[in-house]
Amino acid sequence: MWGVSTMESEITSMGACEIAAAIRGGALSSREVVAAHLDRIDQINPVVNAIVTMDHEGALAAADAADRALSDGADIGPLHGVPVAYKDTHATAGMRTTSGSLLFADRIPDHDDETVRRIGAAGAIRVGKTNVPEMAAGSHTFNSVFGTTYNPFAQTKSAGGSSGGAAAALAARMIPLADGSDMGGSLRNPASFCNVVGLRPTPGVVPDPVGGLGFSPLGVRGPMGRSVDDVAVLLSVMSGGHRHDPLSVDRRSVDSDQAVEILGGLRVAWAPTLGGRIPVDPDVIKVLDPFVSALEGWHVGIEFDCPDLDLAEGAFRTLRAAEFDLELGALLDDHPEAFKADLAWNIRCGRELSARDVTAALRDLTTLHRIAADFFSDYDVLLAPVSQVVPFDADLTYPRTVDGVPQETYLDWMRASYLLTPLGIPAMSLPAGFTDDGLPVGIQILTAAHTERRLLSIARALEAISPAAGVAPNMTA
Repeated sequence: MWGVSTMESEITSMGACEIAAAIRGGALSSREVVAAHLDRIDQINPVVNAIVTMDHEGALAAADAADRALSDGADIGPLHGVPVAYKDTHATAGMRTTSGSLLFADRIPDHDDETVRRIGAAGAIRVGKTNVPEMAAGSHTFNSVFGTTYNPFAQTKSAGGSSGGAAAALAARMIPLADGSDMGGSLRNPASFCNVVGLRPTPGVVPDPVGGLGFSPLGVRGPMGRSVDDVAVLLSVMSGGHRHDPLSVDRRSVDSDQAVEILGGLRVAWAPTLGGRIPVDPDVIKVLDPFVSALEGWHVGIEFDCPDLDLAEGAFRTLRAAEFDLELGALLDDHPEAFKADLAWNIRCGRELSARDVTAALRDLTTLHRIAADFFSDYDVLLAPVSQVVPFDADLTYPRTVDGVPQETYLDWMRASYLLTPLGIPAMSLPAGFTDDGLPVGIQILTAAHTERRLLSIARALEAISPAAGVAPNMTA
C-alpha cells in the first residue's frame, strides 16, 4: 500500500487505546509509532489533503522525549506517545493556525489553547493541523489557503466539515485521534461521511475558556476517533471545569448517569425525518432502517417519535447569525474580498437582527432545553440520521437538492444535525453502514443532557453490531 511497510501499516491500523497500551507495556516505542504515522501521512495525505501543516522534526523529538520519560519511570498520561492532529481553528504554540482564512494564513500563535494543552498534558504527540472550511463555517471542507479535503472512501467526494480534515485523516489511518468542534454538525457530519466516530458533548463538558461568547450553548469542542473507546478516552482528557468558562462543569458530571451494560430494555425513539421536518436521501434511509430494525432482536423497544423541534430552526439560525456578525462582522467590513459568499451572507444575516429577535431566540432555546428534558424522561435514547445526504461531489459548495427538495443555502442540507443542537444534549455519529456505492453512512445517537457516560455505553453496544465499525477505506494508488 503506497510504499508503506507491513510494520508501519500494522501500527497505523491500531486504535489510540491500543497504541497507548503498547507503549506503556514496551511493545512499541513512541518514536516507532510517530514515525509510522508520519510516513503514512507523507504517502496518503497528498491524495486527501486532510493534514495541512506538519512538524516532522518536532513530532519525532517529542516522541523521543516521551520514550525517555517512560524509561525514567516518570508518571505518564493516558495518551502518552499517541500521535494527534489539531483542528486548524485551535491555537497551537509555534505552529500555524489559519482557520482556513487568507486573513490568517501566516498566523503562528504563541500559546496552546486549553483543548490543545489538555491533550498534550495527557502525553499526546502533536504531528500537525487538520483542514477546515473558511472560519470553520459549513459542512464541506474547502478554503482558499489549502484547498479541498477529499473523502478517503471516494476521493472525488466531500469529507464533510467543518472537522473534515480530522475525519479524513482518521479514516485514512494517518492519525489515531483528533479534536474537533461542532455548532451545527461539524463533529457529527464529517464522522458520518468518513466512517469514524465523532461526539458533540453537552455544552460545558469541554471548556472553551478563551471564546468571547462563554454563555453560548451552540458551539462546543469534542473528540473524534475510530472507535467509541478511543473517543471516550479523549473526552475524559478534554473535559472538566475551567474558571474562565461560565458553562463549564466538573468532569464528574460526565459520569453522573449510570452506564448501560446491555441494549435489552432500552426505550428507543427513531426519528428518520425528525418528525417529517426534513427530506432525507433514500440511500441514507436504506442504510439506517435495517440498522435500527436489527435492534428489535435485542429486545429493544423502538417507537417512531421525535422531540418537538418547531422552535429549533429559528433559534439556531438566529443565534448562529448573531454570533457570526459579532465575531466576524468587523473583518468582513475591512476585507470583504477575503470571505466566501456563503459565510458573508451568514454574517450579514446577523446584522439584520434586532435585540428582540435575539432575546426571543434565547427564550425559544430555553423552551427547547425543557422539551428535551421531558422527552428523555420517556426515552433512553434518540436515533436519527446524521446527515440528510451521502458524501457528495467535492467540487460542489453544498448539495443543491435533497431527495428532490431544493436546498437554498449552505445550511439547509444539515438540518438533521443542527435542528438537534439547540436541545443542549450530547450527540454522537457512529458508523452504521455503506451505500451500494460504498459510501459511509452514520447514525446519530442522542441522550439527555450530561449523560455522556450513558451515551458512550449505548454507542459501544451499537458499535458491536454495526457492520461498518472499524472498516477502513481501500486506498490504492
